[in-house]
Amino acid sequence: MELLKQRIMKDGLVKAGNVLKVDSFLNHQMDIALFSEIGKEFYRRFMDCDVTKILTIEASGIGIACVTAQFFHVPVVFAKKSQSKNIDGEVFTSRVESFTHGRVYDIIVSKKFLGPDDRVLIIDDFLAKGSALEGLCKLVQDSGAELVGAGIVIEKGFQEGGKLIRGHGVRVESLAIIDRMDDVTGEIFFRP
Repeated sequence: MELLKQRIMKDGLVKAGNVLKVDSFLNHQMDIALFSEIGKEFYRRFMDCDVTKILTIEASGIGIACVTAQFFHVPVVFAKKSQSKNIDGEVFTSRVESFTHGRVYDIIVSKKFLGPDDRVLIIDDFLAKGSALEGLCKLVQDSGAELVGAGIVIEKGFQEGGKLIRGHGVRVESLAIIDRMDDVTGEIFFRP
């Protein structure tokens, strides 16, 4: 998606440790006009999949998932990173490691929001090592729902996550795949 790549080049900041900061438009301050174009593109790529639910993980994926869901006319379910008093009843749970935060989380979704009749599209902002996406895939599998694919805004193609998830037979559609980044020059190189 050329618009997204241009925005990453303009406003993305490469930091040491293979960190790409896109917080000025994607995952802290959100550019809703850009999100709308992202949502349209995910709809174009998955419109023939009869999606009934969009699943994401808190917090950065929620905005993108919500805007995308408007094009599919379906609800968004987000996996929470902690049990709270307002989640009652049984839950699906999975363990994920956050590349960005360097922590391990138990993510949960109430069983009343995912089930065997659902066709689920996962939406997330980043794919790096694949732990979060793998955890979301496990929640879908445990629920008995059908996973139609995963829409990723930015994939770090030089890390193993994309290969890992695709190796499980999951259709992954990434809008921008980065082949490499240079934290000295700030250059970002995309896969064609």
